[in-house]
Amino acid sequence: MIDFQNATFFKLKKVTNEKSELLVGPLLVSDESIISTYKGLRDQVVFTNKRIISINIQGLTGTKQDYTSMPYSRIQAYSVETAGREELIADCELELYFSGIGKVKFEFKGDCDIKEICKMISERVL
Repeated sequence: MIDFQNATFFKLKKVTNEKSELLVGPLLVSDESIISTYKGLRDQVVFTNKRIISINIQGLTGTKQDYTSMPYSRIQAYSVETAGREELIADCELELYFSGIGKVKFEFKGDCDIKEICKMISERVL
């Protein structure tokens, strides 16, 4: 499980959903679908229409994997920090605060439309 006191996912870049389908497909419930996928050096974050699934690849060989499911219904607040560009499509950080658990920080690199991510989260939280 994620250490919610120190959880940070670095240098996440958008990738195609097909890459995450193999990993999280078996975990999805019948009416759940993948919205977007972001990948770091080894770790991945998958946004579905019901939750956020983090995949933490562990060990030297990467065969050990940790999956953490974070439902939108547990998000109390979120915070965004951008590189200062007006269009908000650049490197940015997103912190999500989960009720009774703690926070998770995602650091996105490059082409990241944080407005779209925030809108998607807000639609499911509010």
